[in-house]
Amino acid sequence: KKEDYRVLSNCIVMSLDNIQLTPIVLESLYSKSLYDLNPANESKKPSGKAGVASLGECRRHVVVLVDDPGSLYLPEDDLNFLLGIMNACKLSMADIALINLNKNKTDYTAITDQFGAETVLLFGTDPETIGLPLQFPHYQLQRFNNQVYLSAVSLSELQRDKTAKLNLWNSLKKVFALN
Repeated sequence: KKEDYRVLSNCIVMSLDNIQLTPIVLESLYSKSLYDLNPANESKKPSGKAGVASLGECRRHVVVLVDDPGSLYLPEDDLNFLLGIMNACKLSMADIALINLNKNKTDYTAITDQFGAETVLLFGTDPETIGLPLQFPHYQLQRFNNQVYLSAVSLSELQRDKTAKLNLWNSLKKVFALN
């Protein structure tokens, strides 16, 4: 249309009422969605999300499950023993999430969703407690759902049983690629 164009000294100027943009220009202008499906304020850290209380930050996606009716997480001597085990595996409390199943009823899907667990260590609890559809013996590495599960006797039993400690250590060396 002639009214949409004016020629000014070798330049064509369009009126603002009839601008047409190419698909490439449109794509570059609207590269981001108007609605963000993954808001930045949604953190994958375990703090308070989905209601499962934990101790630790789970930076290395390691979840430690215990079952202790007498304390919020673990008695002091069991916690110190666990910290020694984690230290030998080159982990700290910042690397794991410690969950007492006696205080938190949860299942493996919630653990995966909330903590992004890649490794799950069960001390003194059976896999069926968290709804795993499989059984495996203590100290045997079990892969399921893109995760590694390792079951062992309770931490207090481990402290008293040298054979159990050795079996656990041999399994942990495989899980965390230790020498």
